[in-house]
Amino acid sequence: MSWLIEVDGQTCIGSGICAGTAPDDFELVDGVSHAKRTEVEQSEVVVDAAESCPVEAILVKDADNGEIVAPEA
Repeated sequence: MSWLIEVDGQTCIGSGICAGTAPDDFELVDGVSHAKRTEVEQSEVVVDAAESCPVEAILVKDADNGEIVAPEA
């Protein structure tokens, strides 16, 4: 099972917490976070990165059913 990662570039403030938490999955480009891949294997570090975002710019969803995995509501 895999997850989809979306980063809202309009909301992102470029704190870099996501890239520091999950460097295999996120990078900063011109001061804005980007997912290195839109679809990833399930990983606790991806959830940690989404949960750590100070402006909740990262959305992680189940690729099969679209259910939101993180951040928690």
